[in-house]
Amino acid sequence: MDFNLKKLTSDAGVFFTRAVQFTEEKLGSAEKTELDAHLENLIARADCTKNWTEKIFRQTEVLLQPNPIDHTGARIEEFFYEKLDKKIPSRTTNGELLGQYMLDAAKDFGPGTPYGSTLITVGEYQSRLGGAEREFLQTSAINFLTPLRNFLEGDWRTISKERRLLENRRLDLDICKARVKKAKQAEAKAAAEPDFQETRPRNYVLSASASALWSEEVDKAEQELRVAQTEFDRQAEVTRLLLEGISSTHVNHLRCLHEFVEAQATYYAQCHQYMQELQKELSSANSDTYPNSFASNAKPSTSATCPSPVSSATLPGVSPPCLASSSTPGIAQEPSGQLKIQDVQQPSTGHRKAKVLYDYDAHDTSELSLLADELITVYTVPGMDPDWLVGERGNQKGKVPVTYLELLS
Repeated sequence: MDFNLKKLTSDAGVFFTRAVQFTEEKLGSAEKTELDAHLENLIARADCTKNWTEKIFRQTEVLLQPNPIDHTGARIEEFFYEKLDKKIPSRTTNGELLGQYMLDAAKDFGPGTPYGSTLITVGEYQSRLGGAEREFLQTSAINFLTPLRNFLEGDWRTISKERRLLENRRLDLDICKARVKKAKQAEAKAAAEPDFQETRPRNYVLSASASALWSEEVDKAEQELRVAQTEFDRQAEVTRLLLEGISSTHVNHLRCLHEFVEAQATYYAQCHQYMQELQKELSSANSDTYPNSFASNAKPSTSATCPSPVSSATLPGVSPPCLASSSTPGIAQEPSGQLKIQDVQQPSTGHRKAKVLYDYDAHDTSELSLLADELITVYTVPGMDPDWLVGERGNQKGKVPVTYLELLS
């Protein structure tokens, strides 16, 4: 107990002395030992690495798990598993959950109905997308987040600890320097006093004794200074070696970054493939359900061109769909002559109403200009390009693009 008390008292004294030295340095009343330029550069580089690594790590967490307190408690659950040093269980993604909901809904609506069968198809692909997302999250967590976390919670803590020790050694060194300086000043003052006390022998003896005492104090302070300098140099070398390891950290994080990008590329490629397959299946299902061209709202081919809309009546946040060039689609033409759009007669059945989604300017006399939100009558004729319909508005008639319309029941 006595030993612990003495140690506690000693530590408190050292802490107080360092605090006084630090305060005086901040106030400019005490000298401060500066680190060499190389070590200062290493420290600045390490601080920069730590700050940006922490920001990248936190933002990557947000990217991979944007809602930390959702209905699954994802991030909170991960936190507890990490603290308990247990493996995080595989968790259902939102995409998989949505797919399951769609499949369950299809059972209630009837899998044989158009809506039910489409829910089944879309639900299966949503489950695939969710599985791809889960694999991407797991791969990114292992290959990218874990190395960054290991640096912040492991290497950086070690560096920070050694830097604190270096700062303490520097404070101790500066305290010893101040002691040596004060002791030498007192010794010089004591040595000068006998010149004024030669007529008083007793004072001369006292001054000589004080000079000897200060000389011993100088020797003791210089010995402590040498020890403090040695400890400071040793700690500076240890800190320097750790800080130089930041270069290896950058190399490691560079490799992890490449793996993260590779995981992203794989994930997005899978999503793109699944969506293309889903679009093909939906297009095929629509063609089987609605054999006429009214159900053909499929996206035009990649060779189509997209005219620029010019009206503010376009729906907010929605860009007009791409439209095939008006030079090729339209009414089928015979080699011997052309079928004029004015000659086309509205069939007795098969026509329906359509709502115009976007403004459209006719490219030639065979087309009909459209205004957003207006209602027109549309129908098709044999040989008509599936991307186009014949539209009528009063006495006006002309070809209209399907992708600009919402076909009404």
